[in-house]
Amino acid sequence: MRRLFPVTDETAIRSPEGGNGHDWSLDELAAAYAYPELGPGPGTPGVWLRANMVSTLDGAAQHDGRSQPISTATDMRIFGTLRALADVVIAGAETVRQEGYRPARVRDEFAAMREAAGQGPVPAIAVVTASLDLDFSLPLYTSPLVPTLILTGAAAAPDRIAAAEKAGARVVIAGDGVGVDPARAVRALAELGHTRLLTEGGPRLLGQLVAAGVLDELCLTVSPMLTAGDAQRIAGGPSVAVPARFALDSLLEEDGFLFSRYRRH
Repeated sequence: MRRLFPVTDETAIRSPEGGNGHDWSLDELAAAYAYPELGPGPGTPGVWLRANMVSTLDGAAQHDGRSQPISTATDMRIFGTLRALADVVIAGAETVRQEGYRPARVRDEFAAMREAAGQGPVPAIAVVTASLDLDFSLPLYTSPLVPTLILTGAAAAPDRIAAAEKAGARVVIAGDGVGVDPARAVRALAELGHTRLLTEGGPRLLGQLVAAGVLDELCLTVSPMLTAGDAQRIAGGPSVAVPARFALDSLLEEDGFLFSRYRRH
């Protein structure tokens, strides 16, 4: 893999014209994707919310309902690194169902880094759901190393809340009605001590986060594939009144896949 941006002397040495760069270690990936120092900023003060998504050249975020067919091994290494850096991984209920989410697993290679950062052995998984239409018998809820969080609204069905809690999940109210208020969800997670946030979508959830103005960073893998069809793009839902402007922070490349990192402008 080679770095295309920002360009440095080291970039020129390691990434010759037409070359493939070098095999990046997990430590190098962790450094490349490190969270910024948290403080007052344009988003929620003291909190940083990044999204990690993949898209084909023609804008599809999935193929046959899943992201794996348009991904690559290096993309999955970055996926794992981003998880290892996060306090909590946020995903919409439909993404959790389609992608077959399981509890985050311990990565020995990141153990010292997480300990030094004051983090637990694994990030918590937070599922955003209005209906709580989830199978609470799955390992994601019954046997994670840290309790799975259920982000829902105050009007959620009491019997579903009870089912989630009986399975071992922790229910967090982040909305006054049935659904979840994105800004309130970010604040609620921060109150639990989760300030380095990562969302993996899906498109509907990412669209809500963009519309609410709480997204600080987008890590986007551009896959050199064309799928056509009617798959969703990475963010869906109503458009924002004024497009949100993000600035390119870094760009890596391998075998035609582009791994970009954009921050709030």
